[in-house]
Amino acid sequence: MRHQKKGFKLGRTASHRKATLSSMTTALVRHKRITTTLTKAKALRQYAEPVINRAKNDSMHNRREVFRHLQDKHAVTELFTEIADKIKDRPGGYLRIVKLGQRAGDSAEMAIVEFVDYNDVKPFGSSSGSGKKTRRAGRRRGGSGAAAAAAEATSETLASDEVTAEEAEASAEESAEESTDESPAVEESAAEEAVAEEASEDTVAEAPATEEAEEPAAEVPASEEAVAETPATESTADEAEVQAPEEEEKTDKDA
Repeated sequence: MRHQKKGFKLGRTASHRKATLSSMTTALVRHKRITTTLTKAKALRQYAEPVINRAKNDSMHNRREVFRHLQDKHAVTELFTEIADKIKDRPGGYLRIVKLGQRAGDSAEMAIVEFVDYNDVKPFGSSSGSGKKTRRAGRRRGGSGAAAAAAEATSETLASDEVTAEEAEASAEESAEESTDESPAVEESAAEEAVAEEASEDTVAEAPATEEAEEPAAEVPASEEAVAETPATESTADEAEVQAPEEEEKTDKDA
C-alpha cells in the first residue's frame, strides 16, 4: 500500500530525484523560465517554492539553507538580490505552470515553469493562454454534455444577434446624423448654382444689344464714303460753270 506516500517518484531513486530537482531549480533561478514535462514541472514547483520563499529574509542561516539545496553560489546570490526584490510583496505562488501540449517524439505532456513576476503574458499556443474560460459539461448542470453545449451555442448566437442589432441601429443613427449635417451644404450649393445660372443668362441677353450697336459703324465701307463724296465735287463744278457766264455778262455790261 502507498498510504501517506504522496509525491512524484519520476522513475528515479531518492538521490537521483534530489539531484534532478536541484539542478532544475538552479536553472530556473538563472533563466527565470524552463521547459520540461508536466510531471517534472509539478514536482519542481513543490520543491522550489519553499526554497524561493527563504529569499524574503536575507540572513546567513537562510543563505546556507538555500545553498544546501542548490549547490550554486551564483544562483544563491541572484536569488537573494534580484529575485527577492521582485517577490517581496507576493505571499506565495511564485511559479506558474503553462501547458504546451504533447511532445512529438513520445507524446509526453510538456509545460513551461516560470516566475510569475517576470512574465505577465502567457506564451502563444498554451491551453490556458486564450483567456476564454471554458466550462465542462457534467451531470450536475443537468442533462447530457451535448444538450449543455447546444444551450451554450444558442445563448452565444442570441448574444451575437443582439450585438449585431445594436451595431445596425448605431450605424443607422450615424448615417441620419451625417445626412442632416450635409443637407445645409447641399442647399447652399443649389442656391449658388441658381445665382450662377441667372448671371449667365443676363450676360447672354446683353451680348446681342452690344453687337447690334456696333454693327452699323463697323459695316460702312470706304468705297461707299468715296461715292458719297463724289457727288459733292460734281455739284461744285456745275456751280463754278454757272458762275463763269454770269461774270462774263457783268464784264460786258461794264464795258
